[in-house]
Amino acid sequence: MSSLFEEVAPDPVGEVPTRRVTITVNGQRRAAEIEPRLLLAHLLRQGFKLTGTHTGCDTTNCGACTVLFDGHPIKSCTMLAVQADGHEVQTVEGLASSQQLSPVQEGFKQEHGLQCGFCTPGMMMAATALLEENDDPTEDEVRFALSGNLCRCTGYQNIVKAVLWAAAKKRGVAPAEEE
Repeated sequence: MSSLFEEVAPDPVGEVPTRRVTITVNGQRRAAEIEPRLLLAHLLRQGFKLTGTHTGCDTTNCGACTVLFDGHPIKSCTMLAVQADGHEVQTVEGLASSQQLSPVQEGFKQEHGLQCGFCTPGMMMAATALLEENDDPTEDEVRFALSGNLCRCTGYQNIVKAVLWAAAKKRGVAPAEEE
C-alpha cells in the first residue's frame, strides 16, 4: 500500500520533473510546462511576461500579487501554478480594453489613487472584485475589501476615493467632481 507522502527517489540524472498546465489568463488560453513547485505569481511574471503582478513579501501580507482567480481575489505569491490548471486568472493587464481603461483604472487616475505604484495592481484587482459583487459600496466596505492590501505611500484616502469613483461610473452615475 502506498502513501500520499511516499518519498520519491531523486532522478538519477538530476532533472526536475515538470507538469503541463493550461490556464486562461486575461481571456486567453495559455499553456506552460512548469515545475510543480512554481508559484502562480512567478509563472505570470516570468513565464507569461505579465509583470503587473508584483511580488512584495511572498507571505500574503502585502497584497501586491493579488489577481482574480475564477473571479475571486487571491494572493498569487502563495498559490502554486499547478493549482490554476484549468482555471481563469485575470491580472491588471486584463482590466483595460484596447480602447479604454476600466472604471477602476480610470478612478485611480482621476482620484490620484497611486504614488509609487507598487501596490496599485493588487489594489485594482481587489477593487475590481469588490465592484463585481457590490457596485454601490460604502466607504467602510471599500476599506474592508482593500484591507488585505498594503500601501506605504498614499495613506489610502485617495485609493478609497478612486474605488468609490469607479463604483459611481460603473452604475452610470456621474462620479463626484473634485472641489
